Amino acid sequence: MTAPQTDRLRLDGRSALVTGAGQGLGRAEALALAAAGASVVVNDYDAGAAAQVVAEIESRGGSAVAAPGDVSDWSVAEGLVQAAVDSYGRLDVLVNNAGVLRDRLIFNISEQEWDTVIGVHLKGHAATTRFATAHWRARSKAGETVDARVINTSSEAFLFGSPGQPNYAAAKAGITALTLSTAHACGRFGVRANALCPRARTAMTENVFGEAPEGADPLSADHVAPLVAYLASPAAAAITGQVFVAYGPMVALAGAPTVEKRFDASGPSWTLEDLDGALGSYFADRDPGAGFTAAEFYALS
Repeated sequence: MTAPQTDRLRLDGRSALVTGAGQGLGRAEALALAAAGASVVVNDYDAGAAAQVVAEIESRGGSAVAAPGDVSDWSVAEGLVQAAVDSYGRLDVLVNNAGVLRDRLIFNISEQEWDTVIGVHLKGHAATTRFATAHWRARSKAGETVDARVINTSSEAFLFGSPGQPNYAAAKAGITALTLSTAHACGRFGVRANALCPRARTAMTENVFGEAPEGADPLSADHVAPLVAYLASPAAAAITGQVFVAYGPMVALAGAPTVEKRFDASGPSWTLEDLDGALGSYFADRDPGAGFTAAEFYALS
């Protein structure tokens, strides 16, 4: 008998780890997962913020534990997965959300500004994913049927190459590739991995979006959280290796890159003159400073 729709959307009996969940998008995601029935390991660099979200979940009748720490530390990431196992017997859902900003144009960026952003975003996603997938692989090899989820936080910055965020854009591009690699490598163990590019008004984006308007905020993190809860649910078992863009009432599915145009040499190899004739003429009327913009992306979606 097919399970009722409501059961397919529930997370009862499952546990989830959410990184960077002390505020903003991570907090909204942790609350949404708990509301769907999941027990939640709340991670944040700020121990007090993590504890506050745990208290909020418990006040609503849910179950949660705080696991503070820096996800860019490989041993901390291992401990976060172990916290789920110790508290709830297993881990079923990993939501990687932790992030920081150190905005700077590429010709001004420091090594520390580069390493900090790449570390928290890209290494932080990789570290937790490494130990979560090892946990699921071991369970699968032991004969258990695994139905696990990795939901990573990418950004439109990887699509558009935000000029003042070379570190952030590079990290988010890496996270997208990491997500696809995880989906391909771990699908046979019952793991589904997807990436989300959210638009949400948080402490990290306050300089981008400014203060919230009075009344309903279309950029509230609460609009993005339901997609995370859905992707974590049994109903989303067929969805993997995808990149979604979400904000307000909109969810857009990004397609894979396509070949715009093919160029073929007239002989066995290219000459500089031939390349100039083919590529030079093709790009002659283009503005080298123009790129594909967010507005154009949404016009197509």
